[in-house]
Amino acid sequence: MEAVIAVLGLLFVAFVVLGAFAAVRAVGAAKRGVDRTIDQARRTVEDHTLRAKSFAQPGAAGELAQLRLRLRTSMRATQDALHAGVAQDESLRESLGLFQRLSAHGHELDGELRALESEPDRARVGERLPGLRERTQRVIASADSLRWAARDRAVRFAADDLDTLSEQIDMEAGALRHWTTAEGPGAPRTASTAPRPEDPDPRHTRDDSRPAEERTRPAITPPGRRPSYPWQKKPRPESTT
Repeated sequence: MEAVIAVLGLLFVAFVVLGAFAAVRAVGAAKRGVDRTIDQARRTVEDHTLRAKSFAQPGAAGELAQLRLRLRTSMRATQDALHAGVAQDESLRESLGLFQRLSAHGHELDGELRALESEPDRARVGERLPGLRERTQRVIASADSLRWAARDRAVRFAADDLDTLSEQIDMEAGALRHWTTAEGPGAPRTASTAPRPEDPDPRHTRDDSRPAEERTRPAITPPGRRPSYPWQKKPRPESTT
């Protein structure tokens, strides 16, 4: 009896531990989902703000907002393309590693551009703007190069797979039409019921080994009585006149 109680106690403790672990994991997954939603909403709001500044503010302030918007758009598109492609093509792992190194430069550059947006000394901002513009263009060019290379690779693989599939389908279609190679070119013909020259005429072929009653039996079984259904009309009696 004490052993049974001990086993039940251990099972209860195990269930409690498993329940607590599942609850912690569920809370963590929910928190990560909320964090992703908040981050996405924050990025969307910031992108709209930068777009509005690039149109509304003239001079260096508008150009800074435009550089940040272009940088963020290019980096995000490249990140999405690489993460989507690496699930199907493992060779993109190295490209993803290079992009992570490029992302470090992109984050640093975005921080410098953000800091200059609130800089009151516009003359100093104007002096640093050409160098920041060049760095932004280099980072964007590198990100675009990785993104388009990954897309071109995916398109090339899809084209090669389609070519291989088309060749296999053509071979299978030729194998299914094997009679055309034996009969020569032309439209496919169905199997003929006429006897071949080397075969004897089936009308003059007789099998005398069958019993007499089987040889005298008609080839076609006479029709039996058709079943009647309740929804059918009864036949009219024929006139005797």
